[in-house]
Amino acid sequence: MKRLLVAAMTVIASVGLMNAQTEKKQIVEEGGTGPFKSEVVGDASCPGFTVYRPQNLKEVVAKQGTLPVIVYANGACFNNNVEMRLLLSEVASYGYVAAAIGPYDEEDVMAQWRGVLKSAYPETKGEVIMANGEKILPLTPEEIKARQEQQAKEREEAAKKAKKTKKQKQPAAPQFSTYPKMLLEVLDWLTDQNATQGSEYYHCLNLDHVAAMGQSCGGSQVLGVAHDPRIKTCVMLNSGIGDMEMMGTTKEKLKNLHQPMFYMIGGPGDIAYANAQKDYERIADNIPVVMLNSKDGHSGTYYEKYGGNYAKAVVKWLDWQLKGQVGQAALFLDDEYLKMKFPEWQGVRKNFK
Repeated sequence: MKRLLVAAMTVIASVGLMNAQTEKKQIVEEGGTGPFKSEVVGDASCPGFTVYRPQNLKEVVAKQGTLPVIVYANGACFNNNVEMRLLLSEVASYGYVAAAIGPYDEEDVMAQWRGVLKSAYPETKGEVIMANGEKILPLTPEEIKARQEQQAKEREEAAKKAKKTKKQKQPAAPQFSTYPKMLLEVLDWLTDQNATQGSEYYHCLNLDHVAAMGQSCGGSQVLGVAHDPRIKTCVMLNSGIGDMEMMGTTKEKLKNLHQPMFYMIGGPGDIAYANAQKDYERIADNIPVVMLNSKDGHSGTYYEKYGGNYAKAVVKWLDWQLKGQVGQAALFLDDEYLKMKFPEWQGVRKNFK
């Protein structure tokens, strides 16, 4: 009897440890513009990921029903999702639960993006107004030259220092700190939470409506797991595999697609532009695919208030694909509507009946 009691207590304890345990949370940009204010959550039972979700989750589910799920992979395949904090928070406010690779982080989003924008933002925009109201201008030719000279000086000093240091064999640092299967692992975690009584997510998630989304290198991770039948649509942000091999993904993975695909690309100034065009041409004739091109380059509009226009497009695509809101399809299927909403954008599509 004593042995059975101990075993029962062990099972109860292990189930308790499996339950979602919100450890930290924050609210970004007043919780977004959607009908359900969002929050960013760090969960003790899933420390390698950050969850973006509506506040008062149970109340939202009571009003709207169970929520569709997004699994997200980061640009550069980083183990940090702060670059997409504004966009993911905004999307969550429209009634989605998004689990992003990378532990919870309270880093200042604007501080991170400031340097990125000055060096990488395309000249087509002229200036950028960030979410905090700060105006960012592209680097001037003089600033570019000064930066190049500084970088050359640093390389020269590093080379001199290397000659003085005895060569020691060191283990090679991993090129990336994340891997594609993490998207399926967090989906498994959400599936378990949805089925576990006592979990914050118990009966809150619609796991028949799942999107995989990734930016830049993260898009290659999305393609790496897109074969999974649970994934009903993929969102490729400033991403395309082309003829590259990245994170174990090549153009061969395009043959495994079974779901509608959405490519949001930053135009010819986006380093992913050429690869995305190749993907679009190679995707099979039975797979619906839309590609929109803006003039925002590889940085998109992720630092702008509420994630900018990229967030608006992502919400419309997800509302159409995961919630069946057919009216949202106009942005992707109607050129006149696209021109009215985003005059500088261009769109192409194929395999829609």
